[in-house]
Amino acid sequence: MIKEGWTFSAVPAVAGGLCMLFGWGWLAALLIFFALFILYFFRDPNRTAPGDPGAVVSPADGRVVEIVDEEWNGQPGRRISIFLSIWDVHVQRAPLPGTIRAVDYRPGKFRAAWERSASSENEQNVITLSTPRGDIMFKQIAGWVARRVICWKQPGASVGLGERVGMIRFGSRVDIWLPPSAEIKVRKGQFVAGATSILAIWN
Repeated sequence: MIKEGWTFSAVPAVAGGLCMLFGWGWLAALLIFFALFILYFFRDPNRTAPGDPGAVVSPADGRVVEIVDEEWNGQPGRRISIFLSIWDVHVQRAPLPGTIRAVDYRPGKFRAAWERSASSENEQNVITLSTPRGDIMFKQIAGWVARRVICWKQPGASVGLGERVGMIRFGSRVDIWLPPSAEIKVRKGQFVAGATSILAIWN
């Protein structure tokens, strides 16, 4: 459980308890349900990354909505976009072991996270990860419901495969850019789990 979950759930939980004391049963039930949902949303299950050599793991739980050719810093590659519904775990993980080279916060719009334009126009953290195989990039992207992208790592921090790096509050999107030498192993529409699902093999 992310500790913020206890903080955010406390207000509706206390309010629900007070409503019960005053006999407002339907309102109490609604507030307590909301408090329980917040705790559910902020869950943070332990994950074990695969031991496959060259594995690039998913940085997030969700459904693959796009796999497209896209340049990054003038280099050809492919972008995989993952949509996170409010029911998915919203903790992001390192897709490869390496060093966080940059965390670039970019303010922007709050379009629906499943729209293609969200990748370039929405509020986001652009994280550059240096690995022994080369640099990659992944993004934490706010959506229509999500209004806060949080990265827990600072530039210069070392991360292991599948290590927690941050979270996005409520529905959102995560993009990852990989070079052409990475062999994509997922397809559009597939559900992936952070730290455990293999997105690509990059030897």
